[in-house]
Order: sequence, then structure tokens, then C-alpha cells
Amino acid sequence: MMEELAQLDLSVTQVKFALDTFYFLISGALVMWMAAGFAMLEAGLVRSKNTTEILTKNLCLYSISCIMFLLVGYNIMYVDNSVGGWLPTLGHLIGEDSGDLGHSLESDFFFQVVFVATAMSIVSGAVAERMKLWSFLAFCVVLTGFIYPVEGYWTWGKGFLAEAGFVDFAGSGIVHMAGASAALAGVLLLGARKGKYGANGQVNPIPGSNLPLATLGTFILWMGWFGFNGGSQLAISDVENASAVATIFVNTNSAAASGAIAALLVCKMVWGKADLTMILNGALAGLVAITADPLSPSLVLAACIGAVSGGLVVFSIVGLDRLKIDDPVGAISVHGSAGILGLMLVPLSNPDASLVKQLFGAGIIFAWVFGCSLVVWLVLKLTLGIRVTEEEEYNGMDVSDCGIDAYPEFVSVRNAN
Repeated sequence: MMEELAQLDLSVTQVKFALDTFYFLISGALVMWMAAGFAMLEAGLVRSKNTTEILTKNLCLYSISCIMFLLVGYNIMYVDNSVGGWLPTLGHLIGEDSGDLGHSLESDFFFQVVFVATAMSIVSGAVAERMKLWSFLAFCVVLTGFIYPVEGYWTWGKGFLAEAGFVDFAGSGIVHMAGASAALAGVLLLGARKGKYGANGQVNPIPGSNLPLATLGTFILWMGWFGFNGGSQLAISDVENASAVATIFVNTNSAAASGAIAALLVCKMVWGKADLTMILNGALAGLVAITADPLSPSLVLAACIGAVSGGLVVFSIVGLDRLKIDDPVGAISVHGSAGILGLMLVPLSNPDASLVKQLFGAGIIFAWVFGCSLVVWLVLKLTLGIRVTEEEEYNGMDVSDCGIDAYPEFVSVRNAN
């Protein structure tokens, strides 16, 4: 009898391991698909002359993120670090599977690496249409290999911010605000696009080239977010975890929908029009805000969090424009303003969080990522340069960086005979 019970227990353990590993991998695949969402969203919100370049950046940044996090980033974030510490170990690769994760080590790495790529994708849209491609890719190496993993250790890696009680379930601050902080540092050094702001303070709209593409990108991100937040539960193989994942899915969806509706209503009240780009960003802002804790809020509170963030992002985008901080896709507002808001709202439903602890954690993450990014951007500016020439900006990045037009209106073919 004892032998049979032991065998049954072993079988249950193996099934749980298999289910949780599979769930981790599927969630990671959903988050990986967000790379396509960012690519489509950004390609739709930039001008047609910069489309090929923005797509190139998104494909390359994902690839660089995967390699850097494999070589050093995961090790810095998770391997052999002291609990409650601040200085990570400096090893390489992902270590060895200790068997105590409840899922395979490789599935854990895969799920984590797509989060790193998400943080870097945020930077891509904010610096679009005037940054040198190779300088951007050089920054990608540093952010994904070193800057992000260090603050990741402080939080998800059980470092000092985790010990201090900072709560960020799926990355409103760790991923989204961090990406916005790095983007803000780059934009401040980079400057605005030519013609964006007039001498008398007027803001000149620069419309995107393909709103259907931008809308498709938003829906892809919305779908991928179910893996982003749902996968962060880390398990699904028992009743408690399965129920939690279901709650996370519903809260995530409600926050996005409420964010879109709130942005729609704000646009109608302020301008009398339904601005599609603002509505898209409203949905994304709702997703970012609920990411800080998609499990604890009630269904109604989750919708309210999404609505507040969706309304906030409209005013944040307008406010940054008045400050002459040029962000072609609204990434700093969506991921920064909504990310901070989401962190600050966690104590409303999570008794383990407090406003002071959330402010402390958000401040540390911003200071680290913004400060390090500012230094890296400055070094790049003084060496490689970070901004293209005025002529290259006028002609478009596709010509100068890629040599391929995304939308060739006319191609002449000469007969060699």
C-alpha cells in the first residue's frame, strides 16, 4: 500500500510539473507574440518613410534581448544571488535546474526573456523617426543584458525591494515603467522630430501612416497580455491556481476595455472627436496599470483601474507634448504614467502592499533605469552619435538605414537588352 501511494504521489507530481511547464511555455509564446504587436503598432504610428526601419528595430531588438538575457541577464537576475541583497552575482548562462521551481528551468528562462524584450520594445517607439539604428541596437545590448536584470534581481529575484515589501505582480514597474524610463532618457538627449514643435509653442501633429496596422498591433498586444499577466501566476495545475488564472484573465480584459472606453469619452469631451490613436493607447494603458496586480482587485475595481488609466494617458500624452517631449507613439505615457498609476493603486486591494512601499520601489526602479540609461545614451551620443542628419530624417530612415521602402509607390525596371 505504501509503495502504491508513493507511486501515485510521484505520478501526481510529474503531471503537475508537466502541466505547469506547458502553461509557462504557452504563456511565454503569447508574450513573444507581443513583439509582433509592438512592431505593428509602431509601424502604423510612424510615417511611411520610416516603416522598414522601425520593423527592423523590432525584429533585431527581440533577437538581441534573447541572446543577452541568455548569456548574462538571467544569471544576473536569478542565479546564486543573496536574498534581500542589492549586488548581483556576475555569472553567465542560466545555471542548472535545481528541481524546486515546479516547472523546468528552460521554461522559466523562456518566460522571463520575452519580458525583457517587451521592456526594450517600449524604447523603440519613443525614439522613432530620428535615432540612428546602430546606436539603438547598442543601447539594447546594455539594457537587456545589464540594466534590466539588476532591477529584476532587486524585485522578482528576491532582492532588497522584494524584502522591503514592494509589490509588482507582473511588471507595471519592473517591465513597463522601466522601459518608459529608458525611453525618456533617450528622448531628452535625442530631441524632437523636425517640425513637431513651432517657435511659438504650437504642437504640430504628425499622423501615422497606417492606422489599420496600429489597430491590429493593439489587438495583438491585448491578446499577448493574457500570457503576460496570466503566466505570472506561475502555475495552473491545481484548483487554487487555475481559479486565480481565470480571475487574472477577466481582470486584464476588463481593464483594457475600460481603458479604451475612458479614452474615447475623454476625447469626445475635450475635442468632440473619437481619436483612434488615443483610444488604442487607452486600452494599452489599462493593460499596463492592471499588470501591477491583476489578481487581488474585484472585477469592478479592475475595470475602474483600467478606466482611470485610460483617461490619464490622454492627458499625459498632451502634457508631454506641451513640454516638447516628442514621443511618436505615446509609449512614455502608456507605459510610464499608467505603470506608476498601477503601482500606486495596488494597496487598494492588496493588504500586503502600502503606498509608501510602492513609492519607494517605483522611485528606486526609475532612478536606476533612468540614471543608467542617461549615461549610456550620453556615451553613445558622444561616440557613435544617436541622431541621424537632418537630410536623413527628411528623406526617411528607410532610405538611410535599410535601403528598402516599406510602401514603394513606383518601381522602375530597366530592360538590360
